[in-house]
Amino acid sequence: MKLVTTSLAALVVASGAAQACEITLRSSDTHPEGYPTVVAVEAMGEMLEERSDGRICVEVFHSAQLGEEKDTIEQTQLGVIDLNRVSLGPFNNIIEETKVFSLPYIFRSTDHMHAVVDGEVGADILAEFSNHDLVGLAYFDGGSRSFYNSKKPITSVADIEGLKFRVMQSDVFVDMVDALGGNATPLPYGEVYSSIQTGVIDGAENNWPSFESSGHYEVAGYYTLDQHLIVPEVLVMSKTKMESLSAEDQALIRQAAKDAVPVMRDLWAKREKASEEKVRAAGVEIVDDIDKTPFIDAMDVVYEKHVTSDKLKDLVTRIRAVE
Repeated sequence: MKLVTTSLAALVVASGAAQACEITLRSSDTHPEGYPTVVAVEAMGEMLEERSDGRICVEVFHSAQLGEEKDTIEQTQLGVIDLNRVSLGPFNNIIEETKVFSLPYIFRSTDHMHAVVDGEVGADILAEFSNHDLVGLAYFDGGSRSFYNSKKPITSVADIEGLKFRVMQSDVFVDMVDALGGNATPLPYGEVYSSIQTGVIDGAENNWPSFESSGHYEVAGYYTLDQHLIVPEVLVMSKTKMESLSAEDQALIRQAAKDAVPVMRDLWAKREKASEEKVRAAGVEIVDDIDKTPFIDAMDVVYEKHVTSDKLKDLVTRIRAVE
């Protein structure tokens, strides 16, 4: 209740700037101002404002101002938050079908991921959000996630043995680290820096922009590009809020979200390159010629445990068949 009250207070503060709009959609993001996902939702808001003749605006609360992702998902389901850009990982324990996008090495490349989420499989999984008081609007890029730590360079599966890694609050991610011999520790994103710094954990796993923008590279000097996950992120809307709007406004929102995707992808590609350059210049030791085969082989137990229903097995088959 305290978190919801705090979030409501934060929403009220910003409401003055959007008073000219008939409808102000309040959007949450855990990433900082200027991050590609944040800018993309801001661009969506600009499109909406223009296409609605100033009736619909979007107010973006970046830097986890409204809470960490797990909490903001609940607030969006309750209708306290209107829009929410969230990693798919925290949805894995809520919406079964999202698990397939979080399976290690399910995507062969970023291009393969784009082809999947832009096609029928992506649409089918977005549709599942409606069963959980949410509306799935669009997929954003989350980059390739790789391991980083403060202890040593990881050049093989054996090097992960015994290391404590922060993971998102997802059973799939926990089991992935366990399968590699590490110790998985679910933690909120905002606690990772201090936890590495104080030795509570040895490291975490994430993409170039998150590794850089969070400052984690300052406390974790070893980054191994095993690229075990290419997990898309998702923009969702409160189902209650969506259904309160006219059919015309709903269509405007859906189209603006779709049109924000290429904006985000372009920003993401540029940000990835800039973040990599900054991290390398800071002296972080990068392992980029690793043999992924042993890592992929170790994931058999993860698939056996989590891909159990016929629906999930079918989704995995369909994803692998996409060219």
